[in-house]
Amino acid sequence: MMQSVDYIIHADYVLPMDERLTVIKDGAIAVKGTQILEVGTSEGIFRKYASRAIISGRENVVFPGLINTHTHAAMVYFRGIADDLPLREWLENHVWPAENRWLSPGFISDAVELACLEMLKGGVTTYNDMYFYEDAAAEATKKVGMRAVLGAGILDFPTKSASTADEYFANAESFIKDWKGDNLITPCIAPHALYTCGPETLKRARHVADTYDVPIHIHLSETRWEVEEIRKRYSMMPVEYLDSLGFLDERVLAAHCVWLTDPEIKILAQKGVGVSHCIESNLKLSSGIAPVVSMLKAGVKVTFGTDGAASNNDLNILSEMSTAAKLHKAYSEDPTALDAKTALLMATRWGAEVLGLGRATGSIEEGRAADLVMANLNKPHLTPMYNIYSHIVYSMRPSDVEMVMVDGRVVVNDGKLTTADESEILYKAKEWCKKISTSPFFPQGPY
Repeated sequence: MMQSVDYIIHADYVLPMDERLTVIKDGAIAVKGTQILEVGTSEGIFRKYASRAIISGRENVVFPGLINTHTHAAMVYFRGIADDLPLREWLENHVWPAENRWLSPGFISDAVELACLEMLKGGVTTYNDMYFYEDAAAEATKKVGMRAVLGAGILDFPTKSASTADEYFANAESFIKDWKGDNLITPCIAPHALYTCGPETLKRARHVADTYDVPIHIHLSETRWEVEEIRKRYSMMPVEYLDSLGFLDERVLAAHCVWLTDPEIKILAQKGVGVSHCIESNLKLSSGIAPVVSMLKAGVKVTFGTDGAASNNDLNILSEMSTAAKLHKAYSEDPTALDAKTALLMATRWGAEVLGLGRATGSIEEGRAADLVMANLNKPHLTPMYNIYSHIVYSMRPSDVEMVMVDGRVVVNDGKLTTADESEILYKAKEWCKKISTSPFFPQGPY
């Protein structure tokens, strides 16, 4: 007797992103509830399972949902503000003042809906955030139906969300208690950076992570200035300094890691620290080029992040893969340095693993959550087809994504969001833009 399931997803190619990096031609996936029951050839799946809901199409590929391991989702509402400036000037003279003027739970909620809409339509099913008012971010993310690791931001100076370190930590612990155990939202502690958090703050963040068994998300060695500042303060390189505090282990996701020495890379590998490579933001802000090839050779799990849309200016993991794979070939003078299979692995299974979600998502395997992307291959820029990995990494665009499933729920169908009104999300974004761009806060007018 055939087993009843909720969905059978059928495609010309299925890429499970398992340990063998299998390619299943004419493949299918059986989904029941939130989970994947089985993946295999269509002949085998259709012989064993019956479903009234079959998602199928000619010339399609299915792969695991992409994972954005570092962003500030609500900063989509600051997209394009103060472009073409150095990082410190951009951050201290424009972004931080803008945040101080505009941030509120309502702002965060509306902005996160736009960010989730953009990411889902580009095949991103999970994101790792660092920002403020994360309760509002969690509610908006869950409403749209996306998976996220949400980091409650911690700093040593006042912002709109908190005035003291004690208040930041109280907010963070409350957020963690409220959301821990949720099926889509994983709470996280997020000390901003070494130059904005002193040693006691970093130790306290580490203690919170251990106490509540949650991830840690931090910026690390993003700019040359940051590295020199930490050396002046503590007479150590940033990674060495964090290691001296007992901060580093596999719970930590470090964003950027541009200016690393070989000994620092060795420490990251030994401690099992995950890295989020944000190549397009690093290029746009002229921060530098992270030593990704050296990190990979040392055994560091490097993944992809977009950073916030205020410094990228999009949330497109497909383009991060393409840019990184090509740039590191040129930078290392080795065309094999970052191949397409490794790039897609970094954007899927490794992304899940460094966020502590490896048992839940990141690959299409029995027992994993059904976080799936189906893309249309019948496009001029994807024709002819010789190597499916190459096509996804070097040629695919967000507009090729037709179906996205998160936790067994179809959240994008035929390229359209199913869980919320796209036009309403865009309308709210445009209304916020009017308020921000016409405010006296911007004496020079809109950028």
